[in-house]
Amino acid sequence: MPNSITNSRFLSSEAGIDLLARSHFLNQETMDLQKKRALTQLRSKSSNLDKYMFLAWLRNTNVKLFYRIVIDELEEITPLIYTPTVGTACLEYSHIAPFLAPPGVPDGLFLSLNDLPHLTQIIRDYRPFPFDESLTPQITVITDGSRILGLGDLGVNGMGIPVGKLQLYTAAAGIDPRRTLPITLDTGTNNEKNLNDELYLGSRRKRAEDDEFYPFVDAVIKSLHDVYPNLLIQFEDFSSEHAFDLLEKYRDNTFCFNDDIQGTGAVILSGFMNAVHLVENDVPPTEHRLLFFGAGSAGVGVAKQLLDFFIREHDMDEEIAKKRVWLVDSRGLVTKDRGDKLAKHKIYFARDDNEGKQYKSLMDVINYVKPTALIGLSSQGGVFSANVIERMAELNKRPIIFPLSNPSVNAECTFEQAMIHSNNRVIFASGTGFPRYTDPQTGKVHVPGQGNNMYIFPGLGLGAILARPPIITDRQIFAASSALARSLTDEERSQELLYPSITRIRSVSAEIAAAVMVEAVREGFARDPEALKLCRGHLNELKNFKGPRWHSLIKYVQGHMWDPNTNDLMDENYFLGSRI
Repeated sequence: MPNSITNSRFLSSEAGIDLLARSHFLNQETMDLQKKRALTQLRSKSSNLDKYMFLAWLRNTNVKLFYRIVIDELEEITPLIYTPTVGTACLEYSHIAPFLAPPGVPDGLFLSLNDLPHLTQIIRDYRPFPFDESLTPQITVITDGSRILGLGDLGVNGMGIPVGKLQLYTAAAGIDPRRTLPITLDTGTNNEKNLNDELYLGSRRKRAEDDEFYPFVDAVIKSLHDVYPNLLIQFEDFSSEHAFDLLEKYRDNTFCFNDDIQGTGAVILSGFMNAVHLVENDVPPTEHRLLFFGAGSAGVGVAKQLLDFFIREHDMDEEIAKKRVWLVDSRGLVTKDRGDKLAKHKIYFARDDNEGKQYKSLMDVINYVKPTALIGLSSQGGVFSANVIERMAELNKRPIIFPLSNPSVNAECTFEQAMIHSNNRVIFASGTGFPRYTDPQTGKVHVPGQGNNMYIFPGLGLGAILARPPIITDRQIFAASSALARSLTDEERSQELLYPSITRIRSVSAEIAAAVMVEAVREGFARDPEALKLCRGHLNELKNFKGPRWHSLIKYVQGHMWDPNTNDLMDENYFLGSRI
């Protein structure tokens, strides 16, 4: 069981002394030289999984150096510590876990059904930084491993996701790594490969049914808040039904959000706002028709977030706005009279204006809907075929095509395919990274957009932590989306980019955090005295997101962002306690 194997927090004295001795040795070198040595080793590895393991070991032994490298080399390192490499790491997690850190140093906290009677004590005993009680966790990312990326039920092997997300919170928004808490719930797995794997670290049982699952999650949430009352909870990679049910249950009474549903929706909403601006001379903003291929938690979550564009930006009635969205699942166009029992989360967008006709293939639906935007969240690699892209280009001068599934093998199309089959006219954003495309005729280099949740959740989380509202509201999430859309520089807009350069992520996250703080104060939810002092009474001045007051707020946010170049994590207590 994971708890008995990996939840110990302390190394043997010999291991601690050895680690401390090495820390003193490394302290004789400059950080630049340490970084050069680490990058030389990293780049010598032959596979991305080997690089992932090297970086995990570095994070668990020299956190300051690790984050210095991540922040300085963000474009190179992010795909290694999160998507796409984290998918491979999760598939292999039970086989590689002992080699990600020194003995006794866990990646995160595993909680199993057997822990139910002792949850509060287990959470209290798992201290990320035991030598300073002021450094309590500010944020947790929690999963049950039931729907990891596009890979399905991986059980406790899904721990790589909370770990990876929290690394991005630190790298992109400066959340102190000592104040993060990755959690994986072990409620069993229905993955036969894992159940038959003698090295699998989790419980060898089928997944808990709802009558056991929901009370367990309730108990975990209660215990977390008993120990850490101000903890922000991010739900991650739960199965679609559970994801929606948990969000519905907790969103109005708990400091939480779901990144798959709300975070993905927010980042795509931002990209869509900028895409709409690029085509507004050809398609009026309120006349867009959005076709979603994939109707799981992410697909429906994105669709609901995009409704905010019509409702909040253009004052459309919700029922009218809802008619701008069509969903396609494995059975075809989602309609109320299709004859099958629809999952609860699909009912909201189910069509009743199809006049009894059913459309099964994607091409049939495209011909029926004539969409201006095609958004893929199906995990079906290549389903946006040449014919599909060409048809979108026939229907639209600038077709908007967002293949958002992760990892890259599950992406509905590549950037190159979208460019070729649209005659270079596509407005494109993907969920995973694709290389730039060079037009063979003109030599012009085109940069693909990537609707990476990393643009949203770090800034959203930081702003929420600083403002301390009791809940994360739809308006706060919309404020985050709008801030991301506004964050493009003039040069980025001239290149028709949908998202800012990832190298600017920390400054972008600061803008998003500030916008979330302003909205939390505007709604009357902010409870932090400093946030109230900075914003309340100045909302009219702050609503334009510029000027001295706005810049002072940005400076305040940046002052609360942990920086490996200035914050000291190299003391003895860190090596003997924080990661031990």
